[in-house]
Amino acid sequence: MVEHPAYPVGLRLTGRRVVVVGGGQVAQRRLPALIAAGADVTLISPSATPSVEAMADAGEIRWERRRFQDGDLADTWYALVATADTAANERISAEAERSRVWCVRSDDASAATAWTPATGRSEGVTVAVLTTDTPDPRRSAAIRDAVVEGLRDGTLVAPKERTRTPGVALVGGGPGDPDLITVRGRRLLAEADVVIADRLGPRDLLDELPPHVEVIDAAKIPYGRFMAQEAINNALIEHAKAGKAVVRLKGGDPYVFGRGMEELQALAEAGITCTVVPGISSSISVPSAAGIPVTHRGVAHEFTVVSGHVAPDDPRSLVDWKSLAQLRGTLVILMGVDKIGAIAQALVSHGKNPSTPVALVQEGTTAAQRRVDATLGSVGEVAKAEDVRPPAVIVIGDVVTVNPRP
Repeated sequence: MVEHPAYPVGLRLTGRRVVVVGGGQVAQRRLPALIAAGADVTLISPSATPSVEAMADAGEIRWERRRFQDGDLADTWYALVATADTAANERISAEAERSRVWCVRSDDASAATAWTPATGRSEGVTVAVLTTDTPDPRRSAAIRDAVVEGLRDGTLVAPKERTRTPGVALVGGGPGDPDLITVRGRRLLAEADVVIADRLGPRDLLDELPPHVEVIDAAKIPYGRFMAQEAINNALIEHAKAGKAVVRLKGGDPYVFGRGMEELQALAEAGITCTVVPGISSSISVPSAAGIPVTHRGVAHEFTVVSGHVAPDDPRSLVDWKSLAQLRGTLVILMGVDKIGAIAQALVSHGKNPSTPVALVQEGTTAAQRRVDATLGSVGEVAKAEDVRPPAVIVIGDVVTVNPRP
């Protein structure tokens, strides 16, 4: 027990070096907040979860795939030590002490010089809660939840206790911005014992979970490591049968190319109660965030959403590209970045005008969002030249140019 309470402070880390040691669940939960704060993050770890690996691949952090070495904290402002090796954590925190670097330790808060508060955000306000003597994560999280919920509904009156119902909730997390999850989805997430999260879900929300919540990484990184669907189904069933409240946090909506029905069917066969919480689909929200209406009076009276993960000439394709080429409305393609050249060729060959406007919106609704414009005739080359990567939503049609870009 410390002699004095911790001194609360908000660190402005923009452009400042932050070192995170360990690439496991703790890093996965804390890194998004550090990235959002603009920190210059270096991860030191021989391995990492798929979601942490994706952050490195996207250039959001620098990943040095090795163990910590003496001197790694040079010129560092803040450090987070999150390895499973107690001796290594002690050595790293000792270097931080010598270097006068504020250091958080996930394994032993009493030996750390800094504590991570339970944080939540609402309408431009960040709520950070620390208990007085030593960290009490459950109490801090409960107080944080009460304040944030009160801010959101305007009452600031906390419920006496949170209810929890064993079973599974398939929660559509929306396109990526944590503020775009539904109120019901956020509440179920706050009540969860276990969260099985996709990479495309609103990852910043994981940072709000108290430490006792088990987070299982079900990230499906394109063309990289993935958790098989059967393994996800089994994990849902196993934890639900253990009497836990389980949230399957998915990007967008569970039933829009999200395999939500496959998971619900597996749960039903196992006799598990399942709640489905719809989410905002990226097919509509991402174009909107980029200034593109999927319909517009006098321009488009319909929009069609298709999956582009299978090429048009692939015998497994279920999409009627010939019919789509004849439509006058908007075509929205999900999961089609690497196939867009072939898709564009197919549409043009079936009569679609090659001058039709196209927009590719990468990482829509997040801080990393960017929009690349082209035409149907040029989009294959433009996507390669601009290094457009998934996740990205592709919009084809005259609605792309309805709102002139500044």
